Amino acid sequence: MQIGVYTFVETHTDARTGRPIDSAKTFADLIEEIELADALGLDVFGVGEHHRPDFMVSAPAIVLAAAAARTKNIRLTSAVTVLSSDDPVRVYQQFATLDLLSNGRAEIMAGRGSFIESFPLFGYDLDDYDELFSEKLELLLKIRDEERVTWSGKHRAALRDQAVYPRAVQDSLPIWVAVGGTPQSVVRAATRGLPLAIAIIGGEPERFAPLVQLYHEAARRASIDPSTLQVGINGHGFIADDAKAAADACFPYYAEAMSRIGRERGWPPTNRAQFDAGCGLRGALAVGDPDAVIKKILYQHKFFGHQRYLMQMSVGAVPHDLVMHSIELLGKVVAPTVRKALG
Repeated sequence: MQIGVYTFVETHTDARTGRPIDSAKTFADLIEEIELADALGLDVFGVGEHHRPDFMVSAPAIVLAAAAARTKNIRLTSAVTVLSSDDPVRVYQQFATLDLLSNGRAEIMAGRGSFIESFPLFGYDLDDYDELFSEKLELLLKIRDEERVTWSGKHRAALRDQAVYPRAVQDSLPIWVAVGGTPQSVVRAATRGLPLAIAIIGGEPERFAPLVQLYHEAARRASIDPSTLQVGINGHGFIADDAKAAADACFPYYAEAMSRIGRERGWPPTNRAQFDAGCGLRGALAVGDPDAVIKKILYQHKFFGHQRYLMQMSVGAVPHDLVMHSIELLGKVVAPTVRKALG
């Protein structure tokens, strides 16, 4: 199993004004975290795209390019690229450039976006939410697979035998489809033979198992061998030497972030009882000591059979030193044990 980390790079804010502070240091800390993950032999590091004051990164490819110059082996992916409100030509060019800078370590994790700020920002209509993603994914795949492209669609100017440069080092630049639980998105990934990343941030993860079954069945119906496809699980987590210490350290930041987003979406505030329940074996949170996290990953593997697991450790503005130690435990203890257990 590939094991790694992803982050939305949450801002540190002034308690009085609510405005971001220490932004340059936040980016410096992020690069240090990616360097550590690489040095420890973790497989993947992902950086999300957002267009909000509470998240730092609006251009993942630029951040990952900085990381490419400071790392040697770790794969570098967006988590996610909001493809619906972007231009597939520019997305491919940016990640092909990243692929060249990293000597073939770039990936794209494409999603429709769980936040909507990018749609009005770039002049798109939310009523076209799903249609935009479907059309732009088709164009992105065509650009990846063909140097010269002829294409026409509804939401972008047509291309007529136009070449897109530079070309990636990898013959087929990996493009994952990231989903939050929408069946039609799962089918879309399967019928195009694309790897699937499932984000699980609440509830009982085993309830998502039917999505993997649907993914494999849709692939078979499209005459694609399911054994050739990859499934990744993305989830919230945090590791410390002691389980209680992990929960105590993580909860205040997690609760603040989830309650903040919840106020926008009509969710109730996150409380400690809910958080502790999520940390249990059947919960969505991989929070605890290394042994607890190992057990949770292996437990989930029984019903997902996934090939990749990525942990979002900084849900909320978790201090850099705590994130670094969590990455250290993931790389030194959790990842080797999980890989050995799965052969």
